[in-house]
Amino acid sequence: MEIVANRWRNRAVTCGIWFVLVAVSVIGRLWQPAWNVTPLAGAAVAAGVAFPNPLVAATVPVAALTISNLALPGYGIEGFGGIAMAAVIYAAFAWPVLLGGVIRRGRLPAVIGGALASSLVFYLATNFAHWCLTNDYPHTASGLLACFAAALPFYRWMPVGDVAWSIALVGGLAALGATATSAQPISSHPAKPA
Repeated sequence: MEIVANRWRNRAVTCGIWFVLVAVSVIGRLWQPAWNVTPLAGAAVAAGVAFPNPLVAATVPVAALTISNLALPGYGIEGFGGIAMAAVIYAAFAWPVLLGGVIRRGRLPAVIGGALASSLVFYLATNFAHWCLTNDYPHTASGLLACFAAALPFYRWMPVGDVAWSIALVGGLAALGATATSAQPISSHPAKPA
């Protein structure tokens, strides 16, 4: 009977963490979309740490983007390059969950490195896709460099936000004992005392 109760408790905790990460991401993104200091990448990193299944973890940033895009004008599929650009944006925010296994075994430097990698990949992937999918810049090397240069003001605060939110959210998981500091995933049974 206690095993069944523990399983239900673990599932409830797992669902609660998922909902909190999505809610924080949506609220943070709607709060100030212009500065790019949103919790999306931090939540993706934290989801990768919290959920051992990368597909489950990837649902956190995908759900948060989908929900927040409903309230942000111009962020739907029809803007900025259509479905292909939307796919690049969703993939760029979902890939940090793959860092979860590395971060789960690491410490603060791994969290910071994962957050910085998330920012850089998002910047490079989305701006390269924008250059490829639109006619805003010439399809030459100088046009690509101009596209990257024009995006630097938007990128300026993104690494700061990604690092701060990643530390806060992964640190919150660690404080709850959900994972981060232990090698066991959230949904596993707690270790028996020796």
